[in-house]
Amino acid sequence: MTVFSYEQLFSFTEKIFLSIGCSEADANIATKALIAADMRGIDSHGVARLTGYVRLWEAGRVNAKPDIRIVHETPSTAVVDGDAGLGLVVAPFAMQVAIGKAKKAGTGWVSVRNSNHFGIAGYHAMMALEQDMIGMAMTNASALVAPTFSVERMLGTNPIAVAIPAKEQPAFVADFATTTAANGKLELLQRKNAETPYGWVQDKEGHASTDANILKKAGALLPLGSDREHGSHKGYALGSIVDIFSAVLSGASYGPWAPPFPAYVPMPENMPGEGLGHFFGAMRVDAFRPADEFKQHMDNWITRFRSAKPSEGHEKVLIPGDPEREMEIIRSKEGIPLVDSVVAELKTVGQKFSVVL
Repeated sequence: MTVFSYEQLFSFTEKIFLSIGCSEADANIATKALIAADMRGIDSHGVARLTGYVRLWEAGRVNAKPDIRIVHETPSTAVVDGDAGLGLVVAPFAMQVAIGKAKKAGTGWVSVRNSNHFGIAGYHAMMALEQDMIGMAMTNASALVAPTFSVERMLGTNPIAVAIPAKEQPAFVADFATTTAANGKLELLQRKNAETPYGWVQDKEGHASTDANILKKAGALLPLGSDREHGSHKGYALGSIVDIFSAVLSGASYGPWAPPFPAYVPMPENMPGEGLGHFFGAMRVDAFRPADEFKQHMDNWITRFRSAKPSEGHEKVLIPGDPEREMEIIRSKEGIPLVDSVVAELKTVGQKFSVVL
């Protein structure tokens, strides 16, 4: 394990994005979005993904100089075509469109097609907080998840994020995959040669497994809930909603046709749309009630939930966003730790472009 400062990783990552042809503005936007994951402790979606983005660019699946544009809109909605750009750049553009529409219409809703992996959903949802707005972000992803009662991989981990402003209390930020565990957590376990807990994955016959490499053996991730008895049909439904809002609504490829993140995995045949899809929402709080009044009540909500009596063995009740916020405070002081395998991958990609980590 090696610890790096935010500035070290930011400089290195930005130089890599510049090296593949991104503009200075886009490289900066992409780097902010990517390093935000590491700062919030979501290591599976931070710089550990950087080499994956480079491989997608090398395979011709990422356009480093995209012409991101609105292709259809109404006063409160829009469809954005990402021109195969980095999702780390396409998503902030689309979220700004949603915020702009919310300023005028009260709410803004934007569906995106022809994009790529966009990092952590929470980063984009949180963009709305500064405007006294509620933000939402979701995306479909590589098909690695078997629906309840299936052995076939049909959905991605399809995360949902919702960010809600408060007054004195930190914002409420829910950011979660619609699977029992995100694929990135499997990748971290693979680097550590560790097993998964039961309920995360199944083998190709549909039997429970703890093999962190099971996806390479035709196995699948499981929807949130793990199995029918524990509510996996609800996780399956949530993942389906994300897929439909993000891809069917925008014209992106959906379900088993969603483009895979690993560049070495062949693209699905007969794809019904273009690239990955995202969906963003921004809601002006004062479109519903005075913003200050709402935020006071959010403080009250948060304070009361924090004071809920904890169960045995637990010190306190958490609010969505607490662990990530606390990790951001720690890492801003102590730096960002990276496992040795990730450091080695970053150094290798750095050598390719003469960029030193």
